[in-house]
Amino acid sequence: MMEKLQRFGGAMMAPVMLMPFAGIIIGFSTIFMNADIMGALAADTTLWYKFWSMMYDGGYAIFNQLPLLFVISLPIGLAKKAAGRAAMESFVIYIIFNYFIQSLLTFFGDIMFHVDFAQEIGGTSGLTMVAGIKTMDMSVIGAIMIAAIAVWIHNRWYDKKLPSLISSFQGSALIVIIGFVIMIPMAFAVCVVWPGVQSAILGLQVFLSKSGNLGVFLFTFLERITLPTGLHHFLWTPFDLGPAVVADGNWTHWMANVNEYAASTAPLKELFPTGGFALYGNCAVWGMPAIAFAMYKTARPENRKKVAAMLISATIPAVLCGITEPIEFTFLFISPMLFAVGAVLAALLSTVLYMFGVVGYQGGGLMDYITYNWMPMMKNHMGEVITHIVIGLIFSVIYFVVFYWAIKKFNIMTPGREKDMGSEVELGKQTGSASSVFHDEAVGFLQALGGKENIESVTNCMTRLRLSVKEESLVAADEDFKKYNAKGVVRKGKAIQVIIGFDVENVKNEFEKLL
Repeated sequence: MMEKLQRFGGAMMAPVMLMPFAGIIIGFSTIFMNADIMGALAADTTLWYKFWSMMYDGGYAIFNQLPLLFVISLPIGLAKKAAGRAAMESFVIYIIFNYFIQSLLTFFGDIMFHVDFAQEIGGTSGLTMVAGIKTMDMSVIGAIMIAAIAVWIHNRWYDKKLPSLISSFQGSALIVIIGFVIMIPMAFAVCVVWPGVQSAILGLQVFLSKSGNLGVFLFTFLERITLPTGLHHFLWTPFDLGPAVVADGNWTHWMANVNEYAASTAPLKELFPTGGFALYGNCAVWGMPAIAFAMYKTARPENRKKVAAMLISATIPAVLCGITEPIEFTFLFISPMLFAVGAVLAALLSTVLYMFGVVGYQGGGLMDYITYNWMPMMKNHMGEVITHIVIGLIFSVIYFVVFYWAIKKFNIMTPGREKDMGSEVELGKQTGSASSVFHDEAVGFLQALGGKENIESVTNCMTRLRLSVKEESLVAADEDFKKYNAKGVVRKGKAIQVIIGFDVENVKNEFEKLL
């Protein structure tokens, strides 16, 4: 079980590591396209605006295609052989799965599954586009599920020898054929079950909208906790865009009346009573930096410099525009419990803000707060602005203390908690090119692990080479690994982890060549 968990955790990190850069691009593009900040330069007719609009779209390429990234990257980390082939097979099987769903909903959506497939995608329709296919919105959960099935088929039957008459269907062709057959009942089951899950989420709207402070708490908690499933769209869309609590939606209603609210001296909560359901973005601005700082402080001192670079890049998109995935996905798959704690804190933050009279559209990041909330409200609602900032800062401290304590108490392996992540200085002292260094290290590690005959499987996370061996008794002592710049070895039966550092991916590539 430990071997399977460590392989899965390592495989999940590959797409996660792409998110911080994409988030930074989106954050800065948002700033540079904001007319309140850039003035006439950000008019939508200027070359400046068009350039940054292109950058914005490019940044969102990662987040818009997360299911595809997961369905391709998981097999690379989980396949026991021919990982590249496994990634291709997983992608094809996932596409087949979505085409089957499209056909089933096209022909039988209303009759059998109670789904109006003629609806536009997005919002509360429960529909989305995947690689140009209109299908059920399952976000990364669906991708992980199909990728897991594809890898299981690949590991079991990729090397299957077929009779010579049909030998052309061996290898990847056989995997796709088996996947094709399995996806028929799988697509049918999803069409039966998933609309019910989506309807249950939608059914919460009436209860939440009439439950006051409790409703705000539950709304924010559910919006956060369902993020990995994609079901959070069912929560915030009816509230932000209507008609859950106000006909035209909180976002539209706030933007249409913001000048009127700014000119009034009545309390904002009286003017905009549904605004408690538009506070869910506060966790991004006040919580994510504190979580990042907690991970930094709990990292080993020798690793903090490298961890800081990663965490800063992941925090920027959260603070600027409310994109929390780059931070949250660094610990979501390591510790779902920690993710749930973050959802509870986010719910408490929204509820406390609402109880103290802070409302407004705050579903995004700091740019929303400054331009749509603080700046217009400073003249007649300075009290609410100050209250917002004070409560936010208090919760930043709470976030930090809770996450710091939980990481230390339960020894959660957030980034930088390994004994050593490697030293760029030490590598710089070595002779030879970088590629030769990686090759030499891979050779040394393979020898210390008992040779290639002793290797069952190999993958990596951010800093560790994670392996399963046939005989743990053949694995050499830690000192033999350290001769080749390993910083330590973790042994859990046949599951072996060689701590290397951020060079691990390069070393793994050389290691796989040797295998």
